[in-house]
Amino acid sequence: MSITVTPTTPEFVAEISGIDLARPLPPADRDTIENAINRYAVAVFRGQKLSDAQQIDFSAQFGPIHSSAQRARHTGIKHRLDRTELADISNLDGDGKVLEVNAKRRLDWLANRLWHTDASFRAVPGALSLLYAHVIPDEGGDTEFADMRAAYDALPEATQKQLDGLIAIHSIWHSRGQLDVNRDKYTAEEQASLPPVPQRLVRTHPGSHRKSLYLAAHASHIQGMPVPDGRLLLMDLMEHATRPPFVHAHKWREGDLVIWDNRCTMHRARPFDTTKVRDLRRVTTRDIASTLEQAA
Repeated sequence: MSITVTPTTPEFVAEISGIDLARPLPPADRDTIENAINRYAVAVFRGQKLSDAQQIDFSAQFGPIHSSAQRARHTGIKHRLDRTELADISNLDGDGKVLEVNAKRRLDWLANRLWHTDASFRAVPGALSLLYAHVIPDEGGDTEFADMRAAYDALPEATQKQLDGLIAIHSIWHSRGQLDVNRDKYTAEEQASLPPVPQRLVRTHPGSHRKSLYLAAHASHIQGMPVPDGRLLLMDLMEHATRPPFVHAHKWREGDLVIWDNRCTMHRARPFDTTKVRDLRRVTTRDIASTLEQAA
């Protein structure tokens, strides 16, 4: 069976079939997948059967892997997953039980429902995220994706010029603070492990060469601009970028692996009954450098 790429829309989201990701990946198939990601930004693979090790091995073919930032900001708890390359995108504690409503990790995890870009709060941010579904609730829990290339293209030329050269300061503590998950819930060591970092507000994607907004709930303010003015600008851009023409909702099935490109998308989780188990696991590859060292 040959690999097939079926676009969902002409430029955003594609389903890739005819491939078993648990098996060694032929170079030609790897290149086909990378080319599809460069064009469509989100790639969906249905009906996969992957162990944690297989998911990590597959992901590593697309770049070096970030260790999970969850361990840096949750140092005093039992972690469910053994591999540090995996982020635990579940509502389960270290013993596999549904998290209590006031559990620190649950409150932190709720920030996934804000529009964000994975690891933009790191000096070298995330490139690709690869999220695999083990257990999915019967209803809810979709993931929405926003096409930040199309959002940039739709801005008036005067706004594009206004954004040229602007730098946003990203901090994971800013996104958590929006949900009143105060920094005093985290130790000084945890806070120091993830300091604020600067990132370009507009960047050029290295694969497609398209310009893209680079936004996230982690973006606190604009460097060199009064904080209120910068935050209003970020809010306006977030509202613009998440209008329906730019957004696609993925309805999960068990066995789905979804890859998205953090360099040109935002995403957010949608609500579900959190008394039901939802178990997904994510690998995130590292970008080549800070956005400040890459083409604007």
